[in-house]
Amino acid sequence: MLTIVDANDRRAIRNKDNVLAFYDMMLNQQKPEEACTKYLDPGYIQHNPAIPTGAAGLGKFFAEVIMGRPKLHVKVHRIIASGDCVWAHVNFLNLYSDDDADLGVAGVDIFRMDAEGRVIEHWDALQAVPDPKTSANTNGMF
Repeated sequence: MLTIVDANDRRAIRNKDNVLAFYDMMLNQQKPEEACTKYLDPGYIQHNPAIPTGAAGLGKFFAEVIMGRPKLHVKVHRIIASGDCVWAHVNFLNLYSDDDADLGVAGVDIFRMDAEGRVIEHWDALQAVPDPKTSANTNGMF
């Protein structure tokens, strides 16, 4: 994983660590409601139109997703933190399918954090990872 953060910016380091812990608890440990309670402000603002706003809404949404996808997990490839913002380049595996051959969804998540290191706002851009044999180049998504 590539990490870019100013070693002198304690807030950015804490925010990066909290985002990584949030991903791990929510998806890899499959504890979305607990993760949202711990790492999100209750008034969390969600900009993805497919997901409800609010920490409780996100927790419930992913609790339902996980019920049908026990293999769902996330790999963080790059993370950048500065001040109250964290950007992460991730691969959500088995987000839409529990198939072992699932290549996942590439995502860029942008988090805005509060003074205590909790997520207060989120934006994302998502794209299905194609079969490399059908790609127009050999660069890969990650």
